[in-house]
Amino acid sequence: MQENNKAVIVGKVEEGPIFSHEVYGEKFYGFLMCVPRLSDVNDYIRVLISERLMLDRELNEGDEVEVVGQFRSYNNYNGSSRLLLTVFAKDIIYSDFPDIKNPNSIYLNGYICKPPVYRTTPFGREITDMLMAVNRSYNKSDYIPVIAWGRNARYCKNLAVSDNIRIWGRIQSREYQKKLSDDETITKTAYEISVSKLEKVEEEI
Repeated sequence: MQENNKAVIVGKVEEGPIFSHEVYGEKFYGFLMCVPRLSDVNDYIRVLISERLMLDRELNEGDEVEVVGQFRSYNNYNGSSRLLLTVFAKDIIYSDFPDIKNPNSIYLNGYICKPPVYRTTPFGREITDMLMAVNRSYNKSDYIPVIAWGRNARYCKNLAVSDNIRIWGRIQSREYQKKLSDDETITKTAYEISVSKLEKVEEEI
């Protein structure tokens, strides 16, 4: 069966690893990875990794790594109802990657689970926001925010809930300000998939 959720990111360890949680005796750690875009901007992406993948070599800040895994959503372990979005590492490679052509790529095959929202920016760019459910083993699903631009946005605004789509793109981090009170705000980070290509999966008759 073709994998319906595959992410590959290349960059430097920015922070961590820090212990996250333990499942059936297996410890998991989280770290923050700095992944360059083709422009001068970086994306800062959270990665969740099993202790088993760190047995051969210690993971330190500044290490250049390639992580292959899946982009997943988790319930916040701190009690918040907000989902945490992170790359679940299935493999990690330590190396220098000076000439990597695409340091951030993802493929997803899933289902639209909320009506798409089409809008235009103040600069006239067209955007469609979507929420995609991607099935996982053991009857679980990951709920992943997706944004499409331009002609892809115009196409996606006509998609309906339960439509099956395949997308190719990159994981994007975006800082925003959340107002806590009249005189206090905090900076938070949102994650979404920025689409470069997509197709609707037509049902076989």
